[in-house]
Amino acid sequence: MKRSDFLAGIAGGAFAVSAAGAPPEAPPNEGPFAETEVHIERAHPGKPHTGKVLAAIQPHADDLSLFAGGLVLKLIDEGYTGYLIRTTNDDHTGPGTVGEGMLANEHDNLAVAKAFGLKKVYDLSYRNHMLDAVSPLELRLRLIFLFRLLKVDTVISYDPWSQYEENPDHYVTARAVEAACWMAGMGKDYPEHMDAGLSTHSVKEKYYFARGPQYVNRVVDIGGLMDRKIAVNILNAAQGPAGQRGAQLRHRLTEQGMRLGLLGNDDETANREYTRQFVLDRDAETGRKFGLTYAEPYHYIGPAPNKVEEYIKTNAVKL
Repeated sequence: MKRSDFLAGIAGGAFAVSAAGAPPEAPPNEGPFAETEVHIERAHPGKPHTGKVLAAIQPHADDLSLFAGGLVLKLIDEGYTGYLIRTTNDDHTGPGTVGEGMLANEHDNLAVAKAFGLKKVYDLSYRNHMLDAVSPLELRLRLIFLFRLLKVDTVISYDPWSQYEENPDHYVTARAVEAACWMAGMGKDYPEHMDAGLSTHSVKEKYYFARGPQYVNRVVDIGGLMDRKIAVNILNAAQGPAGQRGAQLRHRLTEQGMRLGLLGNDDETANREYTRQFVLDRDAETGRKFGLTYAEPYHYIGPAPNKVEEYIKTNAVKL
């Protein structure tokens, strides 16, 4: 499956838009729920998220920039402090030997983190394509430790419930992230962390993305961020589908006595427009469905409402 492919939507379900934008045509849901509301999240002025912490978690150096690059840029712009966690060492991808590929991907990963404005990178360094051989307990524990250490409020990662995911690094990371999010808030899980000066800390908010079909209830408007997202993707030269592909195509066509107007007359334009047209095309497709220029789809899980306190606030009377 190509990373740029987008098999949209909610399996067997319909979209209902809660913000401006035309809903896509879809058959009505069957089952206990009539429809799934899709909220459109737009840019917020100022720094409304100052003081909050996000962890952007990817198995490979190019995952976040492809599927969530706009969201990461948006949240950092809005005041988040962010950290990048990469679960593998990308040793089966990239140019040259295994060691050369690892080093090239490490450089790309650091460059992407810097372009996103993230504060620090944590590499867990498991073997690429072999994460399903790693103890789920060990991976979950390392994530719990980081969530407590960094006091993470929001995570961005692969969706543990997405369909038809072929890469074990993706689904193993996703499931470990989901489990660690709630276990990090439980005092009887790894109490030695508290002796080391940490405290329990549950992750309150999750943005999950996927390569294939998934439950989608949030669409993030990235129209104003698309050029920056393209620039971040071009930094993934070792294994990403963007990199210098546009320039390479332009030179190949020139040697064959042909040209594509899309690629312009220089390598910078070629890389940028190639990435926009062929690598991030699903962002334009998602945007069209919701009356936007470019958008990213997510399975969003927010803070659970406190029903008891809400009921008290509405119904309690003074004695």
